[in-house]
Amino acid sequence: MATLSDLTLNRLALSAPLPLDSGRDLPGVELAYETYGELAADKSNAILLFHALTMDQFVASENPLTGKPGWWQASVGPGKVIDTDRFFVICANVIGGCMGSTGPSSIGPEGKPWGMEFPVITIRDMVRAQVAMLDQLGIGRLHAVVGGSMGGMQALSFAANYPDRAGRVLAIATTARHSAQNIAFHEVGRQAIMADPEWQGGAYYEGGKGPEKGLSVARMAAHITYLSEAGLTEKFGRRLQDRDSKTFGFDADFQIESYLRYQGLSFTNRFDANSYLYITRAMDYFDLAEEHGGMLADAFRQSDARFCLISFDTDWLYTTSDMREVVHALNAVAAPVSFVELSAPFGHDSFLLDVPALDRVMKGFLE
Repeated sequence: MATLSDLTLNRLALSAPLPLDSGRDLPGVELAYETYGELAADKSNAILLFHALTMDQFVASENPLTGKPGWWQASVGPGKVIDTDRFFVICANVIGGCMGSTGPSSIGPEGKPWGMEFPVITIRDMVRAQVAMLDQLGIGRLHAVVGGSMGGMQALSFAANYPDRAGRVLAIATTARHSAQNIAFHEVGRQAIMADPEWQGGAYYEGGKGPEKGLSVARMAAHITYLSEAGLTEKFGRRLQDRDSKTFGFDADFQIESYLRYQGLSFTNRFDANSYLYITRAMDYFDLAEEHGGMLADAFRQSDARFCLISFDTDWLYTTSDMREVVHALNAVAAPVSFVELSAPFGHDSFLLDVPALDRVMKGFLE
């Protein structure tokens, strides 16, 4: 498999240090990004697409690191739900990421990888970097911002902090703040990484493979939250993996165990452990109401965008109740909003999978 250093990526260097919510400035910021479609002469057809925690900028094209199709290739492209014959779609790897944008694995001011010297970032910092990117690309007002999961957090943050920069906001399977339960799951993952002897306090870039075992466990724990109990039961149940009887040992007796181990191991080939620490911390810090004086409605008071919010009935990570809080806040400031809870068996990951009703709602809203 290729390594990141082997790849030629589209990168944009920000013209000034990026101010962060922590009070620090991040120098030398680069954003790696992909675009799909053609930008109209008046630049009115641009859609900024925000990716989720473990995704990247390769939305609708082959990922050059893994060789796999883009993570939303079913929805983005010519004639598809997000029609690139009509729209110009931009997706950037978030700061703190590990697919070409400035993050812990990037070379810092001292000529070596940042590691844990990288400043702690927030969702708002991620959005701030992408707005700076838009400014340098000469794109003022977007047709829409779109995102699911952590991407939905960025979409809501964009609407709250740059209220006149997008005509539409489409947020899917997301929340306006991370719950205690979600923070707890992330902390389990972070502790698994930091307990791995190969983590070396985050300074593992010079040699060795890094905390692969810890990162694998972190991915396994998180992946469980992306699925639904019904989906797991239907797909795996208590069926054994390639055997007729239990081993009475600790091998992967059950199919679900084998599946989670595969998910964990494959993740270590494409994701940086320190990036996982930083991005999950950014998600845990996310609280739109707190950022706007304690009232969620105040976050959207200045926005002139139309909103479409979508949840799934089997998503227990970001629930329909979470989304209703955002709807109520938008109603409180008379913002135009449509909301739908869709039925799908896939849990949180439903926004990435085949849900025809989701396609219809998205296409209708964006067009």
